Amino acid sequence: MSIEVANESGMDVSEEDLIAVARFAIARMDVHPAAELSMVLVDLDTMADLHMRWMDLPGPTDVMSFPMDELEPGGRPDSPMPGPSMLGDIVLCPAFAATQAKKAGHSLAHELALLTVHGVLHLLGFDHAEPEEEKEMFGLQNNLLAEWYESIRKAEREAALAERDRRLLGKAGFFDA
Repeated sequence: MSIEVANESGMDVSEEDLIAVARFAIARMDVHPAAELSMVLVDLDTMADLHMRWMDLPGPTDVMSFPMDELEPGGRPDSPMPGPSMLGDIVLCPAFAATQAKKAGHSLAHELALLTVHGVLHLLGFDHAEPEEEKEMFGLQNNLLAEWYESIRKAEREAALAERDRRLLGKAGFFDA
């Protein structure tokens, strides 16, 4: 899976975390592993311009998604062999997200992870214009985010156990040359 990130926002954010959460969400949604995604991080003025140009709404917003190949979870049923495609573009505004994170009482990193999952779901055709759509999309978004955090905790536990085993085996002389 190819995920390109261009940080034009002027803010220091972890591109690795954004790639990791996007990759996780895309994989969980059963999108072809060779799909491509582009992420652009922009400042408030650029986001306000995009928001007006594409949504006819004034002021900046947190995330916008621009789908390309109309991918759907599990592939399209009318496609003979699902293959790699360009998923689309996600545009994030870290400055706007920072304000939201502060209001919500969590970190900017968490807010950007949430917005990345939100953007991926929009690229896959999910929406939240109607109450039932909102319930489905936000439930899926929350589940994906929770699973991603659990996968991180699991990897950290496994790494800690491996390090402990390495130290114990080293003390027992198993690594003496």
